[in-house]
Amino acid sequence: MKRTIILTGIVVVLSSLALFLFLTITAGKKEQALNLTKVMRGTFEIAIEETGELTAEQALEIRGPDIVRNRSFRAAGIRITDLVPEGTIVQKGDYIASLDRTTFDNNLKDEINNLNRLQEEFDMKILDTAVTLSTLRDDIRNQVFANSEAQIVLEQSIYEPPAVQRQAGLEVDRMNRFLEQKQRIYLLRLSQASSDLRILKLNLDMQRRKVNDLREVLAGFTVKAPDDGMVIYKKDRTGVKIRTGSMMHPFDPVIATLPDLSSLLSRIYISEIEINKIKQGQEVQVRTDAYREKVFKGTVAGIANIGEQIPNSDSKVFEVLIKIGEIDPLLRPSMTTDNKIIVRTYNDVIYIPSASVHAGSDNIPFVYTRGGTRQVVLLGEANDDYVIVEKGLDEDASIYLSVPSRAERFSLAGQELIPEILERQKVREMDLVPESHDDDLLADDYNTSVTDAG
Repeated sequence: MKRTIILTGIVVVLSSLALFLFLTITAGKKEQALNLTKVMRGTFEIAIEETGELTAEQALEIRGPDIVRNRSFRAAGIRITDLVPEGTIVQKGDYIASLDRTTFDNNLKDEINNLNRLQEEFDMKILDTAVTLSTLRDDIRNQVFANSEAQIVLEQSIYEPPAVQRQAGLEVDRMNRFLEQKQRIYLLRLSQASSDLRILKLNLDMQRRKVNDLREVLAGFTVKAPDDGMVIYKKDRTGVKIRTGSMMHPFDPVIATLPDLSSLLSRIYISEIEINKIKQGQEVQVRTDAYREKVFKGTVAGIANIGEQIPNSDSKVFEVLIKIGEIDPLLRPSMTTDNKIIVRTYNDVIYIPSASVHAGSDNIPFVYTRGGTRQVVLLGEANDDYVIVEKGLDEDASIYLSVPSRAERFSLAGQELIPEILERQKVREMDLVPESHDDDLLADDYNTSVTDAG
């Protein structure tokens, strides 16, 4: 009985151990299978990906009143009291926005009062001039009558003594001088009155134009659409959209735009490190956050010549404009875009995940193959996820994505590629390999270095 129990216990222990070993081996195989990947052949793209924003290539500006040209207005911002929602479809002449006109209405009232005062002064001057000149003309007419009477007395004095005749002649001369004096005074008063009236008329006309200009500008405080289209808010100098409550800058009175939806651009910013890879005409794949499943074709249409400073950073970026090559009603300005610029395309090449490539202390790249080798590889161009293999691997070969277990047991293969790799490294990065090093010596020491790295 006791012997049976012992035998049963041994069987149970052995069974459990076998099951454990089986599960361990199975799990190891599954883990190993998950760590393997196939070498791929096909089209390989070098691309730069950046987020951006859609904007119209051309847009009609919706402008507020131009107060800078009118000296009656102080060059200060004007608050927007009301603005139609962004995206509103409007027709020409439709209401867009209202501006705060409280201060400017008071200004107009003051100028109208000045106009009325000048008009009264002008009218009063005309009346005063008319009265003064009428009085002077009456004096001249009276003097003409007095001269006629003196002349009659002179003519009748021919029968009087010489002294009387002489006195009558002097009286005629005195009356003529009075007449000439009154005529000169009249002409002087007429010239003076004409000059005063001309100045008053000029001031009156200037004030009238000022009032009319003010009324015209204030009429622009109710902003209307200059054409049909969709209203898109304009951004100020800090990049913040102008909306209700914002201030309209007097030197930039644009508060919104009507974009031309038939020609859209995606505006992105590329770092100064990568801007030399961007060329006009390069193909771009554009996606929007709103419609991730749809890819729009585009091309690089413009590259800024001068970089811009990133806030709170020493880095600079360059604006790049991507022209969308198709018209789609789904696309709208200000949509966020993902832009993939195809820098170069390689057809029918072998490539592997970048994560599967390892290197020793001497920077010689290799991969772990399913066949149990550390295969040296000559690499070409790389993108964010994959790298081209120029030499060292065949299509559909299986390699490990990460360092496999017992990597130290993998044998080295592809040593013949090491001199070519080292030569290429010299060309690309001369500072990484001292001139006194010998390529053959590095090749001899490679086995030890990759073993340490593994």
